[in-house]
Amino acid sequence: MNSSGRPDGSGQCLGWCRLVFLTDTGDMGERLKDCTAIITGGARGQGAAEARRFAEEGAFVVIADVLDGEGQALAEELGNSATFHHLDVTNEDNWAAVVDALIDQGRSIDVLVNNAGILLFDRLTRASREDFERVMEVNCTGVFLGMRAVAEEMKKQQGGSIVNISSVAGLQGVGFQFSYSVSKWAVRGMTKSAAHELARHNVRVNSVHPGLIETAMLDQFPENLQPRVESVVPMGRSAEASEVAELVLWLASQESSYCTGAEFVVDGGLSVA
Repeated sequence: MNSSGRPDGSGQCLGWCRLVFLTDTGDMGERLKDCTAIITGGARGQGAAEARRFAEEGAFVVIADVLDGEGQALAEELGNSATFHHLDVTNEDNWAAVVDALIDQGRSIDVLVNNAGILLFDRLTRASREDFERVMEVNCTGVFLGMRAVAEEMKKQQGGSIVNISSVAGLQGVGFQFSYSVSKWAVRGMTKSAAHELARHNVRVNSVHPGLIETAMLDQFPENLQPRVESVVPMGRSAEASEVAELVLWLASQESSYCTGAEFVVDGGLSVA
């Protein structure tokens, strides 16, 4: 832990595709060895932080995003550990193309992180149907299509981990983020239903509920709102994207092998304030 209260990023874990017992020599970088992971919204922000950590731990990462330039640049940065695929999460053909490409390459599909999402500040009495449906299409339907796209392959493999990024807004009502909050509650429900269905195939499905995270999404907060929200966070700060990435990495790995259908909150205590 450093002086700011933020973690240094060290950890000790076991990869789930290939168990690697760490020794006191400090062996690291194999927690996801031989795994292939698809990360939606992986070109920047929280998704990019996850992509970097997964690659550091031995995974082959599919950076899936509509941001072609940033996605390609990150894939080049990660070298042989990553590739970029254009993916609109609301497009079934895009999903099929990503899955088919991995199968054609002889790769397994071990991890899916449904990270892509959009934020909207609205209220029930002011929300338009068009805006509501767009948020639901990306944040909710996109998660459904992603899980459905990989489920059959994971069932054949008799193993896999799906991590759905919800939000603290999916745990409580947020009046000024009506559509976003509804969509994240839906992700929470889908996660539990999918976990129940896929558990017998050794496919785990969990949700992560971040609070205020230092990404481009946080920059969308009105200037006067962010400090007000941060002021009620018991830990007194927002989180780095890397702090969420560590939790997602743990859920992708075998360290969380008996966790499914669960909600993991990383919000500095905001949801209990």
